[in-house]
Amino acid sequence: MMSSTSSISSSPTALYGGKAGRRVTVRDISAAKEQGERWPMVTAYDAMTARVFDEAGIPVMLVGDSAAMVVYGYDSTLPVSVDDLIPLTAAVVRGSSRAMVVADLPFGSYQSSPQQALESAARFMKEAGAHAVKLEGGRRVLPQVETLVSAGIPVMGHLGLTPQSVNVFGGYRVQGRGQSGDELMADAKALEHAGVFSVVLECVPADLAARVTAALSVPTIGIGAGPSCDAQVLVWQDLMGLTPRPAKFVKKYFDLAGEMDQAVRAFAGEVASGAFPAPEHSYR
Repeated sequence: MMSSTSSISSSPTALYGGKAGRRVTVRDISAAKEQGERWPMVTAYDAMTARVFDEAGIPVMLVGDSAAMVVYGYDSTLPVSVDDLIPLTAAVVRGSSRAMVVADLPFGSYQSSPQQALESAARFMKEAGAHAVKLEGGRRVLPQVETLVSAGIPVMGHLGLTPQSVNVFGGYRVQGRGQSGDELMADAKALEHAGVFSVVLECVPADLAARVTAALSVPTIGIGAGPSCDAQVLVWQDLMGLTPRPAKFVKKYFDLAGEMDQAVRAFAGEVASGAFPAPEHSYR
């Protein structure tokens, strides 16, 4: 007898690994929650990587403000702008055919007013072809969420460790311990009521994430939030082993840094020795 996991992954309507000839939508995300299907989300920032992940069946790709660090070389997410992220988002959209592409609204692009949030999100939808946007915060951003949803823009929420608020938190620390867990729960319920289609929970205690997941009818997406979330997300450079000092919650699935080091050294050595290019790599 086929296991339930195998049955889900082989179904053409499954979120992960499904074969429907169209983009994943918020209705598919909602159906996965109802069916108890767990699914993966990864970041992507370019067309070629997006194509690999799309063909692997990844249903949702996030063009994260983490691009500030992994693409642009900053030491936090704060410096990256809408203008920086729009070309990356457009590339991911062009490189994929099935995955929902979610664009991060970067720091300073939505906090001041719902109108600013709408203008920023509209640019991602119109100029880059994004299918949804993500923003950080709980009850303080409800007016922004409500405005975007009313305008027909799907919104992914983000609670717990919200990197754009790193200076307020005093560093990258676990959030939601003790009484602050009640605040996070209230924020999650408020976001759901405002219309988000999912909520990222970052660096929160596993038991709190489990309670939030059970309390919400929309999916939770964990990153350092334990195994009970409906989905899990990682920055692709982290899971592939490119990041020198990954966070505790990261599992390295491949030593891409090591493989790249070996490959580039082999290339350089053959160039230095004259072995490359060989006759079969040359034109006559």
